[in-house]
Amino acid sequence: MKKLELKFLNNEGKTVTYSLENPVEPVDPAAVTSAMDEIITQDAFTSSGGSLVSKKSARIVERNVAEIELA
Repeated sequence: MKKLELKFLNNEGKTVTYSLENPVEPVDPAAVTSAMDEIITQDAFTSSGGSLVSKKSARIVERNVAEIELA
């Protein structure tokens, strides 16, 4: 499963990560930047360290799990 991780810095300078499942691919960097700017402008989310104040990064994360059958 793939996730889009949006990383922000809050008032305390700590990293806050929000994950969105099943992102549209290919990811449009301009759209991600615009969405992150809007989240900050609207003060849409807060964290234990206060409001989100700046963008840090964004990335696609894919997790693969392979079950191991025990004998």
